Amino acid sequence: MARRPTIDDLAVAAGVSVATVDRVLNGRPNVREGTARRVYEAAQAIGYHAAGLIGQRLPGGLPVLRLGFVLHKEKQAFYQNFAAEIRAAVRALPGVRAEARVDFVPSQSPADFTRALRAMSGWAGAVAASCVTHHEITEAVSELKAAGIPTFALLNDFAQGIRQHYVGLNNIRVGRIAAAMLGTAVHRPGKLAVFVGGYRWHGHELRETGFRSYIREMAPQFTVLDTLVNLETRQLTYEATLDLLQRHPDLAGIYLAGGGMEGAIAALREARGPGEVALVVNELTPESRAALQDRYVVLVISTPLAALCRDLTVLMRDTVLKGASDVPGQLFLTPDIYIAETV
Repeated sequence: MARRPTIDDLAVAAGVSVATVDRVLNGRPNVREGTARRVYEAAQAIGYHAAGLIGQRLPGGLPVLRLGFVLHKEKQAFYQNFAAEIRAAVRALPGVRAEARVDFVPSQSPADFTRALRAMSGWAGAVAASCVTHHEITEAVSELKAAGIPTFALLNDFAQGIRQHYVGLNNIRVGRIAAAMLGTAVHRPGKLAVFVGGYRWHGHELRETGFRSYIREMAPQFTVLDTLVNLETRQLTYEATLDLLQRHPDLAGIYLAGGGMEGAIAALREARGPGEVALVVNELTPESRAALQDRYVVLVISTPLAALCRDLTVLMRDTVLKGASDVPGQLFLTPDIYIAETV
């Protein structure tokens, strides 16, 4: 692993003393603007972790940029990590003095997402959100666009044709990856179950489509059961998984296209031995890591949050400074893949 650049490395790269770097980092007076800018440029060049902070502390000349973010499930580890990576990416964003505002909605209802989006108007120069697909949200995104505030869809591609960019995984591909793993890990014909959070999550529908397409094409020895909606909740997923295991003794695998994996893991630990039913989930969390190691989960397909947030904030910055494109775009990231031997 490469050594992380230190303040001493930065001082050498900038050709100044460590004391000068410290004054720049802490925004203290008596530092010439040219010196501060040289430290900032050196920090960017060597990948110093506080380069963004130094940029924000420059005496002047950098535009101020306010970026708003709307997420949900504040208590879940994945979204806590997401918020932390967002703030880190905004701090490191070069060329601007950037400020992040991360708001969490209390539920997955369209009304809650809509209120949070509209609350960003008048403060943010650009907004990114992980919203469900719904006409009320599309209307809110249209209002933001009319006000000159571009919106970026995260993980789930909502407000298509109006939002500026989708940034996340290729969800069709994610579903096919999940199916390919189950087709490899399960060595007997049987039934497969699929959970989605709900049909307002367009990304979950795409994952289901990719999953079924792969099984139909490449693994016809399996029967895919009717899709179950778990609302991404632990308890509902737990109860539904126990019911599946009771009604289908030949159940061979389960794919959770969205959240709620903690419930499926708990049910399998209670009712089956390790590896008896192959489980594929999304996002590496403490629960999915432990289940991988205990052989209850065979694959975790994870969003590369650091890369996503870095690319997202650059897109948001460039859109605000250079103007929005007339053609909405998509940015697909390569998922991180975890098996038991990699965690």
